[in-house]
Amino acid sequence: MELLAAPGEVLMSQAIQPVHANARGELSAGQLLKWIDTAACLAAEKHAGISCVTASMDDIQFEETARVGQVITIKAKVTRAFSTSMEISIKVIVQDMLTGLEKLVSAAFSTFVAKPVGKEKIHLKPVILLTEQDHVEYNLASVRRTVRLQHEDTFNNLVKENSRFEDPISAEEEGSAATRGTAVQSIELVLPPHANHHGNTFGGQIMAWMETVATISASRLCRGHPFLKSVDMFKFRGPSTVGDRLVFNAIVNNTFQTCVEVGVRVEAFDCREWAEGRGRHINSAFLIYNAVDEKEELITFPRIKPISKDDFRRYRGAIARKRIRLGRKYVISHKEERPLGVHWDISKQASLSNGNVEALKKLAAKTGWEVTSTSEKIKIYTLEEQDVLSVWVEKHVKSPAHLAYDLLSDFTKRPSWDPHYMSCEVIDWVNEDDQIYYITCCEVNGDKPKDFIVLVSRRKPLKGGNTYAVAAKSIILPSVPPSPQYIRSEVICAGFLIQVIDSTSCTVSYLNQMSAGILPYFAGNLGGWSKSIEEAAASCIRFLENATDDGFISIL
Repeated sequence: MELLAAPGEVLMSQAIQPVHANARGELSAGQLLKWIDTAACLAAEKHAGISCVTASMDDIQFEETARVGQVITIKAKVTRAFSTSMEISIKVIVQDMLTGLEKLVSAAFSTFVAKPVGKEKIHLKPVILLTEQDHVEYNLASVRRTVRLQHEDTFNNLVKENSRFEDPISAEEEGSAATRGTAVQSIELVLPPHANHHGNTFGGQIMAWMETVATISASRLCRGHPFLKSVDMFKFRGPSTVGDRLVFNAIVNNTFQTCVEVGVRVEAFDCREWAEGRGRHINSAFLIYNAVDEKEELITFPRIKPISKDDFRRYRGAIARKRIRLGRKYVISHKEERPLGVHWDISKQASLSNGNVEALKKLAAKTGWEVTSTSEKIKIYTLEEQDVLSVWVEKHVKSPAHLAYDLLSDFTKRPSWDPHYMSCEVIDWVNEDDQIYYITCCEVNGDKPKDFIVLVSRRKPLKGGNTYAVAAKSIILPSVPPSPQYIRSEVICAGFLIQVIDSTSCTVSYLNQMSAGILPYFAGNLGGWSKSIEEAAASCIRFLENATDDGFISIL
């Protein structure tokens, strides 16, 4: 263990031995959770100067696996101190000792609470901010804390909202599976080696035991080799001590194509409670697994067929958690923008324009889109591919398709209905179907406002077709370099597909393959603690429905 000179920061390095590995020779997720919790606790106590306990662990995303013979390095650092609690940033790196290659295994955030002695009042000292990244994480810590505090209300609202959806699975659907056979129970007796330096059961040990029973539950459904992909917020509800019996109950709640959510509940019993059969609920968590077959290819899980009332409760709860998790995933860390836009070249205008439109159509044609929310006129779908998130907003509009096409393809009108846009001006009118725009967007999460250079290409339907397309993609224009006032960001693939319903109505689909710069504007909506997408979509509907064929807007 090496302690860094930086305040509230700890480095832990561990060589992965066979005793730390699972049957496949990979580092056990349970062992890694123990190390993460230990490092985070030491960072918290280094800042606080007194004993600290784990309150919760935010979503943990596992990006890479680590194997026997490699070295794990965990960096834990206090990002912000509140009155009695602290947020700890955790970054896990694996290094191959033969090649020297390093990879990110995981990034996560946990919350620790200072444990006063007797009636002593605690007010933690503020974190010293040394770098620009420290300031970014300090600001985002407040956002993440708000999300944690709102979690229960957000979850309840989304479950209520989901119950109004038409159920996505038919009881007769071929290949669907019941979850009864995935139930697993395990009992552990807490012994002195399982206790931390406070005398309570070590939080990392509890998390490791939870991971073991969850893995068994997932394996009963997939008939393959499950591996932990992410954890949906461990929350510690109460302590347990040496001598307690901990009962772990796990069961599959729902599946989402190549991943499965397993819920685990932990109850503690002392000797008297054990005899009376009356336990204390001390922890719950939801673990998300992928699985591979013998060819190391991802397994597609069968869809779940809820039968009992409890099945439906867990089934709908998993859908709500997936939505919250999706939003939280893109708030928990600050990802730097890495522009991939192509350089604008007028001699390649035709190929750039056609590629722009084709990319939008290919995005819409992908399989795996899942409904995130729905209302009378608006549906929102999401698609996750590896670390790439795409959003599809579908709107039913009482306006002719040709009129919607004319209005939506003129991006200078967009600030009048889209609250995310501050300004939008034409830089270059290339031709009738292609324009280059300079766009500025409002600030979010305390960052500077963002700006974009975007090529917008539009296409009317081919003969016999009924779909208009307006595609947008970032380009690099040397004549408009990045400004210190803004964060230059990127539109990877976005735009509108407008489909004719009849002469007076159409379906408008807005699609966006998210870049790091776009994500902050959508994360809150996807997570359920904001309605910015629905508000923008409703504003767009009003904008289109109050327009006339000559382009006059009567009411905005």
